[in-house]
Amino acid sequence: MYIYDKWPFEVYPIIKISFSNIGYRTMGLLNAISTELLSIAKTHQISLESKETDIGNALKELIIQLQNKYQKNVVILIDEYDKPLIDYLDKANLHKALENRDILKSFYSVLKDADPYLKLVFITGVSKFSKVSIFSDLNNLTDLSLDLAYNEICGISQRELEDNFTEELKIYDKEKIRKWYNGYRFHTKGETVYNPYSLLSFFVKSGDYRNFWYTTGTPTFLMKMCREQHLYKFEEISINQDELGNFDIENLKIIPILFQTGYLTIKSENPILRNYKLSFPNQEVRESYLRNLADQYIGSNSYSSSNILESLLESLNNKDGDLLKMSLNMAFAQIPYDLWQKENEQYYHAIVHLLFSLLNVYIFSEVHTQQGRADAIVIYEDQIYCMEFKLDQSAQDALEQIKSRGYTERFRDTGKPIHHIGINFSSEQKKVDDIIW
Repeated sequence: MYIYDKWPFEVYPIIKISFSNIGYRTMGLLNAISTELLSIAKTHQISLESKETDIGNALKELIIQLQNKYQKNVVILIDEYDKPLIDYLDKANLHKALENRDILKSFYSVLKDADPYLKLVFITGVSKFSKVSIFSDLNNLTDLSLDLAYNEICGISQRELEDNFTEELKIYDKEKIRKWYNGYRFHTKGETVYNPYSLLSFFVKSGDYRNFWYTTGTPTFLMKMCREQHLYKFEEISINQDELGNFDIENLKIIPILFQTGYLTIKSENPILRNYKLSFPNQEVRESYLRNLADQYIGSNSYSSSNILESLLESLNNKDGDLLKMSLNMAFAQIPYDLWQKENEQYYHAIVHLLFSLLNVYIFSEVHTQQGRADAIVIYEDQIYCMEFKLDQSAQDALEQIKSRGYTERFRDTGKPIHHIGINFSSEQKKVDDIIW
């Protein structure tokens, strides 16, 4: 909107394709692309001679004919270029993703030879595929994903918020808005930005703090992968910069996918190791993702996290071990038998961590100390709760381990009340059978 009266705009012939709107799910990707190209050609009163199944040559023919007709080079705009791949990344449909990858590769490959007829090509999507890339034949693209100059191109900066929403900021809490919807960063030297969709939806809904962007659609395969890989801690994840661009369909790694799709963002960088630290960008994403992931771990259609969280919070407020036990068992009681595996202790740790995370308390799992690792340390309302879990042993054993290994020694000088909580889990009964607080 800033640029509209500051740039000498010219009219160019445009080929615009949005892959989310071309019907590839019903008619197949090859037919969907062919139909779209024929529709664009018809709009410009152009007749294509290429076979309908030869989408590469059909695209090249369309480009050349448009350039000849208007005597201007062609602009190509492609939105959600990777949608036909992202939609089929679950194991059951992976063959479809591989098939679509080959179709897209043949489609995009003609752009390099068509370069003399092109003004510019602009392609957007959420992922960056590696190895047998769909862009391997198109090596003259410039990737803007992690470029400092483009860090703010897709978001609203703090300055833009304050310059353009002065009336709204008189009504709503600026700091709370930032906590909920700001936080995305695409370069360590760049400023964090707001999700425009969420921010504008917040103002439209008269200041209702909701999870707007998240509800637009989250692939369930992300949740399933996290559960399969026992991933439940998302704060300060370290990853090498080169790995962030890894999106190999046949060897999917969950952290790069979570970053590329916006669930994790860059918080800091170690320039020596060339590692990034990743975390959730804001409250909106954090709360929604953890709640859905908890549901995926528990795997019950009848499960409602709200009741369990309310009970869990009450147990902390009242320092009530029996209520804590009941709250945790409310969650474990929902888990279908076939989800309990040999690694059920990991399941147990994951669900406890996720539930406490959803309370917006600080929880640290497997905290390293001089004499070992504390299973979980929770900080809530200026009090310290150290929890140790045992499997088929006793809550007393867990309690003794907290004391003997000095898991809370580093908090002794803080003056904060410290609680030791030993918890024993029964693999036979699939529940917490004893808690000593």
